[in-house]
Amino acid sequence: MLILVINSGSSSLKYQLREVAADGTEPAEPVVAQGLVERIGVPGSGVDNHAEALEQIDAELEQVLQGRTIDAAGHRVVHGGERFKAPTLVTMEVIRAIERLAPLAPLHNPAAAQGLRAIAEKWPDMPQAVVFDTSFHQSMPEEAWRYALPDALYTENGIRRYGFHGTSHDLVTGIAAETLGIQRAEFNAVILHLGNGASATAIRGGASVDTSMGYTPLAGLVMGTRSGDVDPSIITHLIRNGAYDAEQMDRMLNKESGLLGMTGNADMRQVIDSAHAGHRRSRTALKVASYRLAKYVGGYHVAVGGAQAVVFTAGIGENSAPFRSAVLDRLEPLGIAYDAEANLERSEAARVISTEDSAIPVLVVPTNEEMAIAQLTLTVAQDHGALER
Repeated sequence: MLILVINSGSSSLKYQLREVAADGTEPAEPVVAQGLVERIGVPGSGVDNHAEALEQIDAELEQVLQGRTIDAAGHRVVHGGERFKAPTLVTMEVIRAIERLAPLAPLHNPAAAQGLRAIAEKWPDMPQAVVFDTSFHQSMPEEAWRYALPDALYTENGIRRYGFHGTSHDLVTGIAAETLGIQRAEFNAVILHLGNGASATAIRGGASVDTSMGYTPLAGLVMGTRSGDVDPSIITHLIRNGAYDAEQMDRMLNKESGLLGMTGNADMRQVIDSAHAGHRRSRTALKVASYRLAKYVGGYHVAVGGAQAVVFTAGIGENSAPFRSAVLDRLEPLGIAYDAEANLERSEAARVISTEDSAIPVLVVPTNEEMAIAQLTLTVAQDHGALER
C-alpha cells in the first residue's frame, strides 16, 4: 500500500510517499517519493495556499505513481490539546476541532487544517489520519502537567503542560526497550530527542510521565533558536520597560535565542567546531546546553523510579558524538560510563554506547517520524474499515 505522509508548516508542506505492507512492515527501500513546497503564501512565490501546494505535489507524484493510487494520507499535527489522545481518522468535525485548537499552536494547527481540507477536496474518498505530537504525553499524571497558576487558567483556558515530539518519543521508546530485551510495559527510561527543537521525556512503564516542553514547544532545553526555560519575570521586566512588545518577545524567545542567541549560529555542528577552535561564546553555549540537559536527565531518573536506559535520538542526538560526550561526562555521578570508540561510531541501527559496567545503559536510537506516521495511519484506517487488511 502507498501512504502519503504530510507535514504542514505555516508556510511549507513537506511530504513523503511510503510503501507499507498490510501488516505494517516496510520493504528495504520504503520511500517512493519525497519533497518540500516552501514559501507558501509569500508574495512572489507562486503558491498562494496549501491547496495550490498540494496541486504541485500531485504533479510531482504523477511521475512516480505510474497508474498506482495512494491508499491513505497521514498528517503530523502539532497540537491535539486534551481532546485527542491517540491518532484519529479524519472527519470534517476533526478538522474543525484542530482549527479550534489554533490558539495553542497558532503557526501549526491552521496550516495542518488547510492541508487536511485540501486533500479532502482533491481526493474525497481517500482516508486520512492525524497523528498528534501531544497525544503520547496525555499519560502524564496531573502533578507533572499542572502549572502552579490560578485554577481558572487551566479550567477555562487549557493552560497546562502538553509536551511535543510525541511520535518520536513513542517510537524510540519501543525500539530501545526491544534492543535491551525489556518488555515495554516494564521499561523505564529517559528519552532525549535532540534536534533544532529538543525535548527530554521521562518514560515509566513504557509511557510518558513527564516531558521538558510545556504549553508550547518553547520550554525546557536549550535549542537551536529557542531559549528553553527562563525566569518569567525577565519577560515581564523587558515588556514593562519597553524593550520589547509581546510580538517582539515571542520572536526573540522562539527565533533569536538558544544557540543562535548565544553564539550567532543555530547549527550545533558549527557551534562545536567553533568551540574546539577556542570561540569563547560557543564554549559557553555548549556548557549551558549540556548542563541543562544533564539536569533534566538526573531529574527524570528520579521521576521514573530509576532509569533502565538513557536514549539519544534525532539529528543532534544521533549524529553529534561531541555533544553526547559533553552530556554523558556530567552524568558520571549516576554511575554512567560510555565507550568513547562506540560513541564515535555512526550507524543507522539502534546501538548501545555505554560500557558493560555502566550503571545505566546508554543507547543511540535513530528516529523516523515519517515511518511511524505511515504505520499509525495504516492502523487507524484499517481499524475504521477504511482499508482492507
